[in-house]
Amino acid sequence: MEALVTSGRVVDLVLLLTAAEAIALVAYHRLTGRGVPPGELIPYLLAGVFILLALRVALVGAAWYWIPVLLLGSLFAHLGALAKRGLS
Repeated sequence: MEALVTSGRVVDLVLLLTAAEAIALVAYHRLTGRGVPPGELIPYLLAGVFILLALRVALVGAAWYWIPVLLLGSLFAHLGALAKRGLS
């Protein structure tokens, strides 16, 4: 278990599950017309992906500057989601 976490592979697994979730939710919306529209869903998922990537680079000991860059990506994704909903 320690190797799974310290290698960053645990984050890779969560990213795969996030991608599967995104595909399933977009497919559900397209097939039924219900659920969250992809235009509203994707920015929120991207924000989470950026945070997960920041965690991954921290776990594997990548250069320190990647962490704030990825966290800024998450911030911009959140701001984009809010702007899309008219809450900015």
